[in-house]
Order: sequence, then C-alpha cells, then structure tokens
Amino acid sequence: MATWTRTWPFHLMVWPALLFLIVFNYVPMAGIVMAFMDYKPWLGFTGSPWIGLDHFRALFERDDSIQVIWNTLVISVLKIVFNLIVPFTFAILLNEVRKRLLSRTIQTLVYLPHFLSWVILGGILVNFLSTDGGFANRVLGFFGLGPVFFLGDGNWFRVTVVVSEVWKEFGYGTIVFIAALANINPSLYEAAEVDGASRWKQTLHITIPSLLPMAIVVGTLSLGNILNAGFDQIFNLYNSLVYDKGDIIDTFVYRTAIIDGDFGFATAVGLFKSVISMLLIIVAYRLAYKLANYRVF
Repeated sequence: MATWTRTWPFHLMVWPALLFLIVFNYVPMAGIVMAFMDYKPWLGFTGSPWIGLDHFRALFERDDSIQVIWNTLVISVLKIVFNLIVPFTFAILLNEVRKRLLSRTIQTLVYLPHFLSWVILGGILVNFLSTDGGFANRVLGFFGLGPVFFLGDGNWFRVTVVVSEVWKEFGYGTIVFIAALANINPSLYEAAEVDGASRWKQTLHITIPSLLPMAIVVGTLSLGNILNAGFDQIFNLYNSLVYDKGDIIDTFVYRTAIIDGDFGFATAVGLFKSVISMLLIIVAYRLAYKLANYRVF
C-alpha cells in the first residue's frame, strides 16, 4: 500500500498513453476478421459471408499483388543498405573534423530534414524534379542532358525514392554511430600514434572495427522493417505511371480498400504483412543478440 501511495502519480501519467494505444492499436484489430470474409459495409460483420482463406490465395495468384511484394522488398532493401552505409561513413568523416563549432554546425544541418514531414518534402521534390521547369532538369539541360522524368519513370522513381529517403534520414541515423565513436578508448589512438600510424591507419584499424558491432545491430534490427518501404514517402510521390515499379504493400492496401472498396482483400494483405513483419522482428532481435550481444531486456 505504501508503494502504491508513492507511485500512483506515475501510473496516472501512463494511463493516457495506454488508453491511446488500446483505442488506436488494439480495438481496430477486431477488423482482422474481414480478411476471412467477403466483407460488405452495408452487411457488416454479421451479414457478410465467410470465405475462409480465399483472399490469401488471391494474394499469391494475382499478378499485381506479387509485383507489389517484389517492389516493397527491392525498395526496402535498398533503403536499409544505404541508410546503413551512408550514416556509417558520414560519422567517420565527421569524426575527423577537428573544429568543434564546424562539426556541430554540420551535425545540426544534416539533422534538420529528419524533422520535416513527407507532405512538405513531397511537394518540394515534385517541383524540384519536375520536367516543366524543375531545378534538377534545368541543371541537366545546361549540360545538354535530359529531361529526366524522375517521378514518372519506374526505374528513376525507385532511385529518387531511395536517394531522397537517405538524404532525409542519414543525419539522424548518424547519431548512434557518433555515440559509438564517443565510447572508443582514446588511449587506442594515442598508442597507434606513438607507433607511427597515420590518421588513415587509425581509422582503418581502430575506428571502423569499433563501429562494426553497432553497424551489425542497426543492420540486423532493420530487417524487421523490410516490408515497411515508407508509406508516407511513396504516397506523396507516386502516381499511376509508376505503379509497376513504385507501388508497395501499404499503398496497395490503401488503394484496394479506400479507393476500390475491396476491404476483405486489403485486410488480408495487411494481415499477411503484419505476421511476416512480426516474425522478422523476432528473428532480427535473435540475430542481434547472437552477433552483437544486443538485447532489449
């Protein structure tokens, strides 16, 4: 009783967040039953007929759904790879900047895009990459190239999506590597310098090996999000011209449910993604523990 007397304010603080979680994350899970029904909104859950696993069979039989899964994997894997390589490399380069003010200024500038929503950045990119007077195509035209339909050609769309995602997030992703750099024992560098090792040799034999465990953790945990290719970004940038190369699971579910009204099939696709993602997260955490001794609890 004495413990409750001391901790009740903390329990009270948790309740709004817990209520929010229950209302928006757990209550909607009742709608999972639509994945096994030929759901019609005017018939409701009780009147719509049960069709078993028909939607899941269709998921692996329809050409468009198979293409969507493939698009998601391609875009997501590219994002994971470059969102690991670029922050890793940038953190090492930033570590070599000796002027603290310059280093802090660069860090602040590269962090800023992370805090902008894709609604804002999407509008900027549409204008920046436009074939009708967009800055990027003006520059290409100056060199006698282009115009390039960045957001209308499927292959260029994938490149645009990956590059813009990396540009937006690499500064924020650098934080974990900068923190890992701060934990490197300075005596290692001092000993290497005494032995005559150059800055390149110190980076190659001390900095990079010290960062590899963190890189393994970040890369391994990213596997759990391999089916999340970035709904906000894709939704604000894509169009019907790039569905064959740029449509991902989340945008496919949105269009199938909200636009086409096929709620049952859309729910089945979403459930399939959620189950696979959960399994991947479990595997990723197990791998992170085995490879880098990382654990949450």
